[in-house]
Amino acid sequence: MNRLRLIAALLAFLIPIAGSLPSQANETLWTGSSAGRERAETLVKAIRNAGDHGLDPKWYGLVEVEKAVAPGADPAAAETLLTAAFVAYASDVSTGRVRANRVDKDIDIVQRKVERSDLLKAAATAADFAAYLESLPPKGDYPALQKALATWREKRGKAVFTQLPDGNWLKPGMTDPRVPILRKRLAELDLAVPEPAAGASPDLYDEPLAAVVKSYQETKGLTVDGVIGANTTRSLNTTIDDRIDQIIANLERRRWLPEDLGSRYVFVNAGDYSMMFVDGGKTVFQSLVIVGTPKDPTPEIQSTMRGFQTNPYWTVPQSISGEEYLPMLRRDPNALQAAGFKIFENWNDDTEVDPSAIDWSSIHPKAFPYRIRQEPGASNALGYIFFPFPNRYGIYMHDTASRWLFTEGSRNFSHGCIRLQNPLDFAEKAFGGRNGFDKERVRQVIAAGQQAHYTFPEPITLYVTYRTVTADAAGVPTFRDDVYGRDRRVVRAMPKP
Repeated sequence: MNRLRLIAALLAFLIPIAGSLPSQANETLWTGSSAGRERAETLVKAIRNAGDHGLDPKWYGLVEVEKAVAPGADPAAAETLLTAAFVAYASDVSTGRVRANRVDKDIDIVQRKVERSDLLKAAATAADFAAYLESLPPKGDYPALQKALATWREKRGKAVFTQLPDGNWLKPGMTDPRVPILRKRLAELDLAVPEPAAGASPDLYDEPLAAVVKSYQETKGLTVDGVIGANTTRSLNTTIDDRIDQIIANLERRRWLPEDLGSRYVFVNAGDYSMMFVDGGKTVFQSLVIVGTPKDPTPEIQSTMRGFQTNPYWTVPQSISGEEYLPMLRRDPNALQAAGFKIFENWNDDTEVDPSAIDWSSIHPKAFPYRIRQEPGASNALGYIFFPFPNRYGIYMHDTASRWLFTEGSRNFSHGCIRLQNPLDFAEKAFGGRNGFDKERVRQVIAAGQQAHYTFPEPITLYVTYRTVTADAAGVPTFRDDVYGRDRRVVRAMPKP
């Protein structure tokens, strides 16, 4: 669609609002006075610099707005054009360029909103319009991400990129023609790469080089084993343009969230497998988490946690029953019994069935009619503690029987739920010494196999997000690989009007 026609369509809505601005009779916002013209020049400068936010000046009609502030421009047309450009830019930089919930089916958040009329009124009444524009983006780590974006764009012009070929696993001590290429690729990433030992084959993957690989793997959230497999190869082959796109996607994602997350909340970052609990404005608990696989990604959501339950049942979703458990039942009808599973006739009552009496070969995986439930116990997939919260995906936070998985770097093993490393410690922090909560007493309840429900003294706001880039105050970024491909989808959606 022609950009000018798009702006005109927007103004069909905006013109009635402009008449309600708190200004003197016949005063215009961008033309007709020295204050208006100064405001217009400030807006044009901000649009020129939209790239600092990962936005494109073309989206706001940069060429057209520059003409609108040039001498001899038609004042009425300029007023209309600049108003539309301002509203589009101010909205994008403060609440996000895209509608988050339309980008990906696994995003269901409450995105920040801003009223167009409020933007126009604020623009008209701001004592310092430049300062007002600078106040629109989020705070927190947003400026640090902007610094990272500038740095990596500067790198793009100087970068050298050598692709590491795919191949079988390359382990320390092996000899492989990819090793010299690996050394070169690591050096391109500004890592201190040691030279091969004197007299050694240049194709030898020695321990000093493996130590550099391990350091790289740790910074990317990969399994730290020094092995060059598919995940590490893919990560090493991520281009600077891809990293820049990740920063842009994370700037956009930050604009979606509230400026103030509240004083009591849990923040789960599926992008780097972490969780933190903030209470009274202070971080009082942090933990590793396990999240969903690329096939079953953990969604981005906002919800509320109100308590937890001990020794939960796990009712297996129909999709898992059909895709994963039906093949097992076909091979051995009693395969699930040893792990504490029971099979019920339907989803309405607890009429148990004998799995050996069912012809499992006749069951279609997409129409699995039975309900499978795992009883509480040491092998239960939810572990001993379960934290429910409302959401349309049927996910929750819980303990796990597979604790060894927390030693992995890339902890994306679940069907979308969030597995917490130390759930009882988190529960203790959530109570904060109130309501007579006793962690040892809860341990006794768990050991006795009792199902008990505990309500937090105050609800906890939950944010589950997907931040694949963080940056320190100097703008030095830490990247996690975009295993869900969600960053790419965000960036592809941004140019669309």
